[in-house]
Amino acid sequence: MADLQDELHTTAEVGKLDRPAAWPESEPLPLDTSDLETAPEPEPSGDPLERAHVFLAGHPVADGYSGLPWALRHLPWFDLELGESAVDTDVPRMREGHVGALFWSLHLPGGLAGDRAVGATLEQLDLVRTVVQAHPEGLRMTLNAAEVTDAHHCGRVAVVLGPAGAGALGDSLGILRNLHALGLRVLTLSGASWASEAGLTRFGEEVLREMNRLGVLADLSGTSDATIARAMAASKAPVLFTRSAARALRPHPANLPDGVLTELGAAKGLCLVPLTAEQTGPSVRDVADHLDHVRALAGPESVGLSGTYDSGTAHPQDLADASCYPHLIAELLTRGWSETDLALLTWGNVQRVLRSADFTARAAQQRREPSSAKIAELDG
Repeated sequence: MADLQDELHTTAEVGKLDRPAAWPESEPLPLDTSDLETAPEPEPSGDPLERAHVFLAGHPVADGYSGLPWALRHLPWFDLELGESAVDTDVPRMREGHVGALFWSLHLPGGLAGDRAVGATLEQLDLVRTVVQAHPEGLRMTLNAAEVTDAHHCGRVAVVLGPAGAGALGDSLGILRNLHALGLRVLTLSGASWASEAGLTRFGEEVLREMNRLGVLADLSGTSDATIARAMAASKAPVLFTRSAARALRPHPANLPDGVLTELGAAKGLCLVPLTAEQTGPSVRDVADHLDHVRALAGPESVGLSGTYDSGTAHPQDLADASCYPHLIAELLTRGWSETDLALLTWGNVQRVLRSADFTARAAQQRREPSSAKIAELDG
């Protein structure tokens, strides 16, 4: 995350960020564990799976990516509270897997752009809200870290909207603000002319500044190396990789090289490791290897979990659906992960990033008005 005292280096036409008279130091926000229940200390000699369930009862999973909205579009009828075998995620399985929060993706199939992408994203968002309202005993829409915590304390799974694709903006900062008002909290910086293989254009940098002002987190999974470098340097809030593992262990294009993982840790960003056979391997041990690698390079405060369920991908053995997180935590317990690091992995790191985004947004709104920039003015 760029230091909050640093200026965003742009051309004179774009303009520099205004600064307050006294800007607070950008120290990492301390992990607030008061929103977590106190779980009994697991016995070291106990069964790892039993210990995992005991641990997760007090430190639930914040799952960083779910393809459920698009999967539900194709079902004529469903009931997520009773259970739905046609998808990987429903309320009973999330409770069995101790999932406390879930980021619902608004990503669209390839080929949609412009007004079609904007319209389809709004339809996805409307579907999510309809689904959540239809399942009040199991799900609750949330907008920030405090609401996520409240939902968990009430026995609901907190639903966070995002990521959406950059095409959803239709090259309009006004649409970005409206999507934020409707609940969007994560945007992937790819799939638009201003966020391409060449990196962020001047308008792309203006989008990132406006995201920081609003509290919309930047997702960099699957983006170009140039976009990653510029966004990590320029963003005042932490950046996310919602579906990225370690490229050193598996050479998938969305996985991250060691250098980026090291930089991500220094910037206090967050790498959410996906539970997919394609990116992490066919077994629980393979996923744990990636988590070990990311933790070693980025640090325990920069690694999280991304189920990536209902996104059309195959999953490792024993991690077939949202109920299976205890199997992964059991594997990490046998590897000697401390409870502190596990609590950061499952819940604390996502909470920190959400709180950091809100903190950055409140500060930015005191010094910056909503941007009226147009892509034609900045990119020609």
